[in-house]
Amino acid sequence: MKIQELKKLNREELMKTLDESRKKAQELRMSLATSKVKNIKEVRGIKKEIAKILTILNTK
Repeated sequence: MKIQELKKLNREELMKTLDESRKKAQELRMSLATSKVKNIKEVRGIKKEIAKILTILNTK
């Protein structure tokens, strides 16, 4: 998600998105450990998305 899209969401929606992103990151880490992930860059993208959400939550 873009930062502008995230800023439009309310706190509850941001928390829901954060939870989903964290679950996806955990699944990717487990898949990476078992060598099932083809796109390693996806892990980095999820981490950045989590950081964006946390930054917006801290400013609200």
